[in-house]
Amino acid sequence: MTESAEHGHDSLSVVIPFYNEVGNAGELIAELHEALTPLTMPWEIVAVNDGSRDDTAAELAASRRRFGDHVCVINFARNFGQTAAMQTGIDYARGSLIVTMDGDRQNDPHDIPRLIDYLLENDLDMVSGWRKDRQDAAIRRKLPSRIANRLIRRTTGVDVRDNGCSLKIFRAHIIKQVVLMGEMHRFTSAWVASVTDPQRIGEMAVNHRARTVGDSKYGISRTTRVILDLVVVLFYMRFSRRPGHFFGSFGLALGAVGGAMLGYLLMVKLIMGVDVGGRPMLFAGVLFALAGVQLVTTGVLAEILTRNAPAKGYAVRSASAMHERRWKAGDSE
Repeated sequence: MTESAEHGHDSLSVVIPFYNEVGNAGELIAELHEALTPLTMPWEIVAVNDGSRDDTAAELAASRRRFGDHVCVINFARNFGQTAAMQTGIDYARGSLIVTMDGDRQNDPHDIPRLIDYLLENDLDMVSGWRKDRQDAAIRRKLPSRIANRLIRRTTGVDVRDNGCSLKIFRAHIIKQVVLMGEMHRFTSAWVASVTDPQRIGEMAVNHRARTVGDSKYGISRTTRVILDLVVVLFYMRFSRRPGHFFGSFGLALGAVGGAMLGYLLMVKLIMGVDVGGRPMLFAGVLFALAGVQLVTTGVLAEILTRNAPAKGYAVRSASAMHERRWKAGDSE
């Protein structure tokens, strides 16, 4: 492990979503203690149990008893998905730096000090892990990931090669401005680029280990979901502040076409005395005009909705009572 840089007054929170990871949860918490103990900054682990149906909750509770109060365990009332679990951990995190990682032990905790040093030395707001030597099945996981990453890079303009890698580090004041919902954890680099300069987003090669316990929750079917989510990301990045312009532009264009059709038919009726009641252009003109009105109305409603803060998409059953205390340098020891 590389020697840590001077960290000043920084502190660290490691956020980990778990779903049916019995056999991995306790081992990962132990590995994190081994990797993070040499740090000169205070640190904590925020473990979010995403409604696991196995003994993951019991394993996390045992780890908290073993290692102490700096291990915060949050149990969801049911399974809400990885994005909701990650957002919850970020909400609960108290550190000035936040690391996210998977609970399947494929991410290496010993990469975290390197990520910290890289972020601080280069004065970045986010560093994304790059699984350069990925230990996954080529068809089931690598192929969907390559397709998704290429789509994300080309459409968002954020030059990150491995958006699917959960091992990332953020400055807390940046990532806490982002609200992750649905399955948007794959697009954190794009969301962060919406609140900071993309030049302050870096990437670093990290170790990736083969899964030894449990089964993967991902497959090639997720590519379709990524494409749909990507449409939402693009809309948000370009029109989140002005959705009325997006819908209104299409609405005015359709309305203009419909109005021109109906105006032409009106002149034909009045000047030439021709019956236009059965013409297809009449139905097309009415359709375009109505669609234009609906799109303009949708734009107005979207402008109104953007003034309201989005609701969080999760419910917490219980959380460790540790966040009211003031941190001290020795909390994580």
